[in-house]
Amino acid sequence: MRPEACLRRTPLKSASCNDLTEHHIDRRHTLAGWVDSRRDHGGVIFVDLRDRSGIVQVVFSPELSPDAYSIAEQLRSEWVIEVKGKVSRRPPESENPTLPTGMVEVMADEVTVLNSSLTPPFYIEDDVKADEGLRLRYRYLDLRRPQMQRNLILRHQVVKYIRDFLDERGFLEIETPILIKSTPEGARDYLVPSRMQKGSFYALPQSPQQLKQLLMVSGVEKYFQIARCFRDEDLRADRQPEFTQLDLEMSFVDQEDVLQLTEELYTGMVEKLTPEKKLIKPFPRLPHNEVMARYGSDKPDLRFGLEMTDVTDLAGETEFRVFLNTVEQGGIVKGFVAPGQGHYTGSDMRRLEETAKEFGAAGMSHVRLQGEGAPSNLSEDNFLLSPGLRMPVEWSRRLAERMGATGGDLIVLMAGPASRANLWLSSMRNYFGERLGLIDEDILSFAFVTGFPLFDWDENNNRWDSSHHPFTSPADGKEELLDGQELGGIESKAYDLVCNGSELASGSIRIHRRELQEKIFTVLGYSKEQVEERFGHILEAFEYGAPPHGGIAPGIDRLVAILAGADSIRDVIAFPKTQSGTDLLFGAPAPVDDSQLRDLALRITE
Repeated sequence: MRPEACLRRTPLKSASCNDLTEHHIDRRHTLAGWVDSRRDHGGVIFVDLRDRSGIVQVVFSPELSPDAYSIAEQLRSEWVIEVKGKVSRRPPESENPTLPTGMVEVMADEVTVLNSSLTPPFYIEDDVKADEGLRLRYRYLDLRRPQMQRNLILRHQVVKYIRDFLDERGFLEIETPILIKSTPEGARDYLVPSRMQKGSFYALPQSPQQLKQLLMVSGVEKYFQIARCFRDEDLRADRQPEFTQLDLEMSFVDQEDVLQLTEELYTGMVEKLTPEKKLIKPFPRLPHNEVMARYGSDKPDLRFGLEMTDVTDLAGETEFRVFLNTVEQGGIVKGFVAPGQGHYTGSDMRRLEETAKEFGAAGMSHVRLQGEGAPSNLSEDNFLLSPGLRMPVEWSRRLAERMGATGGDLIVLMAGPASRANLWLSSMRNYFGERLGLIDEDILSFAFVTGFPLFDWDENNNRWDSSHHPFTSPADGKEELLDGQELGGIESKAYDLVCNGSELASGSIRIHRRELQEKIFTVLGYSKEQVEERFGHILEAFEYGAPPHGGIAPGIDRLVAILAGADSIRDVIAFPKTQSGTDLLFGAPAPVDDSQLRDLALRITE
């Protein structure tokens, strides 16, 4: 059954446009929708009638109904009409096999104009060329486009599949509060002033993290929620100030239990809702240190290779000051091979270096292998090195052999602190993946990244931060390391689900004992007073028989965007905001009346 089948009967419609096939020939139907296009062929008027389900051709003939024909002469795009008539087979020369309704048409004998329309500011079509800002300003028109309708239908199907899947496995869907207490430990909170308790504020939840853990203490055991979350952070194409996630938590589980359930959910969902996608399964479990070494990113795109190699030791043998300074300062020199690109000219390389700088890199080094065959068969003239990187041919051969390069390949190298070098190289890797046509857009390459570090060092604030969040449990046998100095080497029970270069979900096995949670807060620099004020409620709950528990929080917006092949999550959200957090349709955020501020005991200061 097609998803639009639910539209077949409404008070004004006996069928939806896309329902009509050869089986309906000679049947009379009532349709209603929008005029997608109108064509006057001199004595006969053709109208493509569009509703949510699709398009069907309607024919108006003065011989069949002069009154209906007279009204059809006035119709324009996006007018809303009701049509009555008999379904007929199209003449062979006008059949359209690309449309589900392309073999039939409706011979209209009655038409009613339900509403006229102004001329839209852009065409209602999938390949619309309008600026995104204009589309968001008139979002109610943009959503009429067939692709946007398909995206909304797919999003509905995804959420319904999740609910049905978890319901069958004993999960309870439980709503948690939207107005909660501000406990900033990640992004900034959105604050809501209280009128009843002036000077006090609620916060909109960044996630229901503490609430779902308290539900585990409550004995719920299996919880989920399609949760709205809010984060006041800088925005990008895959970020919104408010977003939707599947929030999921289970008691008496280990990491593999959560990963198996998640894999089963995603595998079944993809195979049912987007069977045209090529799904790689089972999902690999990749240790965090391994993906960083091979791909320079904890959310790698696994649809292509271009894996990286650390050559810091070889770089230390050079007299190239960039490499030597990096090695002396504890950084790394690392790179990957772009196959078949050794023919790049000097100007090609300069353009490539400019691309690297756009990704934030200070520079890029390279070795071009010209000719054919193994490195050992190439002469010194076959190795073209970056200016300043003057090394004997034996060094170039060892570098090429270490990295698996052969004649005709290009070696890309970057030097810097490990975190930055990996970031730059990962961006360049994705750039080459697209440029060389290595990415199959129909493949969904899921993977779990496991074994994240428990802490990350914040250089700006000179302190340790949680890699995921402060409620993440350290790996088994690592608790005693919390009293030492090597905090950066402590592995956690945190895991991410990634797909095609995007992080789709993040989760962990949680801490469920008060003393361990307090120790984590101490490492993060919280005072006893701060801990009691912000987290006293959950620490107290842990003393009343908190079970072992863990969960995961997959993002709905990113998942639907990937399944729909959308460039941005804004294309799968009904009413999104711009990258600056502005709602162009409603004009939000906006000033409020002085009387509202007085009620809240607030005053705007410059």
